[in-house]
Amino acid sequence: MIYLWAFVVGGLICVFGQICFDVFKLTPAHTMTLLVVLGAIGDGLGLYDPFIRFAGAGATVPITSFGNALVHGALAELHKSGVIGIITGIFKVTSAGISAAIIFSFLASLFVKPKG
Repeated sequence: MIYLWAFVVGGLICVFGQICFDVFKLTPAHTMTLLVVLGAIGDGLGLYDPFIRFAGAGATVPITSFGNALVHGALAELHKSGVIGIITGIFKVTSAGISAAIIFSFLASLFVKPKG
């Protein structure tokens, strides 16, 4: 059953993103930012962890999970280390993903020629 809910929830997040493109005429950057912020707000309100337990990969794979990870790390380190933990906590949780994005973007730039 977890596979079904992951598929449905992940699909609904994607449908919401597509509606932002088609109906509200948002750019991809605006849509991505909106989804990250919604994930961050969800974690700040304590709603994203139950959402992950319910939907599994349907909640952890979409970009909303990045907003969740940012806030989750910041709040965890805030309680542990104080105010400076807000900054360090963000990087502690998301550094692997950010590093991978930088490395693979660099590698792609070496091998792919832009059109135009």
